[in-house]
Amino acid sequence: MILQRLSEAIGISGDENAVRAIVLEAIDGLAQDIHIDSLGSVTCRLPAAAADEPPLRVLLAAHMDEIGFMVTGFDNDGLIRFAPVGTVDERILPGKRVVIGAHALPGVIAWAPIHLNKEQSVTKLTNLRIDIGASSKEDAQAKVKRGDRIAFSSRYLELDGGMLRGKAFDDRAGCALLIDVLRAGPYPVEVLAAFTVQEEIGLRGARVVAQALRPDAAFVLETTTAHDVPNPTAEPDDMLEENPACRVGAGPVLTILDRSIIVNPRLLTFLRETAEAASIPYQFKTAPGGGTDAGAIHVAGGGVPTAVISLPCRYIHSPSAHLHRDDYEHTLRLVTYALSRLTRAAFEFSE
Repeated sequence: MILQRLSEAIGISGDENAVRAIVLEAIDGLAQDIHIDSLGSVTCRLPAAAADEPPLRVLLAAHMDEIGFMVTGFDNDGLIRFAPVGTVDERILPGKRVVIGAHALPGVIAWAPIHLNKEQSVTKLTNLRIDIGASSKEDAQAKVKRGDRIAFSSRYLELDGGMLRGKAFDDRAGCALLIDVLRAGPYPVEVLAAFTVQEEIGLRGARVVAQALRPDAAFVLETTTAHDVPNPTAEPDDMLEENPACRVGAGPVLTILDRSIIVNPRLLTFLRETAEAASIPYQFKTAPGGGTDAGAIHVAGGGVPTAVISLPCRYIHSPSAHLHRDDYEHTLRLVTYALSRLTRAAFEFSE
């Protein structure tokens, strides 16, 4: 799977060069009008199969960037100060391996030993440092520069039972899915594919893409948080109570709403009916938090009917995200079948 190359590439928001190179190589020969816009997003066009009338123009979007960190300063003892790029859970950081800058200099996020942390509280990110083995401030500055991006150090693995593990599945899994959708075409609709930048820091690439392409409708291909593991804060008898969010292995996730969009209800119904017609398992995202490129796309121009189709994924925004191959295959089937039967009636409101 191309997902391995995409996952292991480093592409913190604003510095997506390595991911963009993989995408450009993968879509070469698959689509037409390949273009890199002024922010760095990649767009291309897959013409529709022969039709008697102008086809619908459908935007498929997935973002290339991942969360990470940036070097902000140096301590006298050679430890490195850093700040987040995107949303990061401070609880997972101590002890994590990272790589810094263009040459992937290895380091580890340092913290006080547990026996010295009397309150056993979560250490704030502002109090954490990165240890690269430097002996002084000058030694560290000779190897690392302010503004260098920092990524988790992680390798992609295929686990038993079809589970896949790696970093940056949000949203390299969506990028891999979009490439496979292009490979499976053409479709009765014209596909406008967009591999966007800077989603993790404000949906910036998608905003530019949607304004430039002005599609008739859009599908955003994403990952979303699966909370199908025991809740460690629950009482023992409630540990396995089903969480209302989505589950790994239960099929693609259709968003109803999140903090950035209320999905076009007709388009949502169309996707549900499409999944049922093809016997594809699916589930709904019912938790209202989070946001995707759909938040920027659906309000572009005069408005774009937009839906979000996600892969359920455990431990998003960590170096060890988990998703299931079956969910990937079911999501690919849903997207390709939806493109094969999408009409204007699927998303337009009646007058």
